Amino acid sequence: METIFNYFENIPKEHRSMIIVGGIAFFWILEGFFPLFKFEYKKWKHAFPNLFFTLTTVLINLGLAFLLLATADWVQTNNFGMINWLPEMPLWLYVVLGVLCLDFFGAYLAHFTEHKIKPLWMVHLVHHSDHKVDTTTANRHHPIESVIRFVFTLLGVFVVGTPIAIVFIYQSMSLIFTQFTHANIKMSLKIDKFLSYFIVSPDMHKVHHHNMLPYTDSNYGNIFSIWDRIFGTYLELDRDKIVYGVDTFPDEATNSSLKELLKQPFQGYRKPTGLEKV
Repeated sequence: METIFNYFENIPKEHRSMIIVGGIAFFWILEGFFPLFKFEYKKWKHAFPNLFFTLTTVLINLGLAFLLLATADWVQTNNFGMINWLPEMPLWLYVVLGVLCLDFFGAYLAHFTEHKIKPLWMVHLVHHSDHKVDTTTANRHHPIESVIRFVFTLLGVFVVGTPIAIVFIYQSMSLIFTQFTHANIKMSLKIDKFLSYFIVSPDMHKVHHHNMLPYTDSNYGNIFSIWDRIFGTYLELDRDKIVYGVDTFPDEATNSSLKELLKQPFQGYRKPTGLEKV
């Protein structure tokens, strides 16, 4: 664990970029062999806006990285934050707790908040308006949302007290998990269900991409499924019943246009059309 910790403490930018590109490439290939849904679409055309938003997310995170570094350095120097106030523990447990808590602030809490505050939901809507969810959907976030997510992660680093090594471990895991859970891959129902007791599994997250409430407002987690189970936001839906998209913005052509997606957060809130029975 010490070797891993030291590696991530000084991980080169090139290696972080390889995680993003390598993950997308790996799951993209896997989708071709084991598809969950047989989409009738041109993959590259569908991927264009998603990859554009992936690039803007990377650039925004790189541009604001100095804030993460400064905050992580400050909490470590001043022994500040939740995990630093606990009794001394093995390094592996320190890392696990740090990643677990960052997953709450940077993913679950951020995601939950975006669904509950209307202006933030309109920004997050860009992610949900994909009608063909695959691994490229993972980082389909409007630039404004990338900033919002960064702020929540920064809050997590400050409150939890994580050193930069744990921050980079969390971010790397978060990337891989979000690519994995959005990937259009078919997994055994039993394996998927087993995984969902510990981590966010593909089927668990795809329920969140169903186009109707209350399923859209469920399964907010990114890495660990514990937060949805603790806070009562965990729901199940048969994979064959999942319909991707959002009921209030149903036009697939509009939701596939980069120009329209950039404008989507400013189009005005629309009330859900209904509520499905759980």
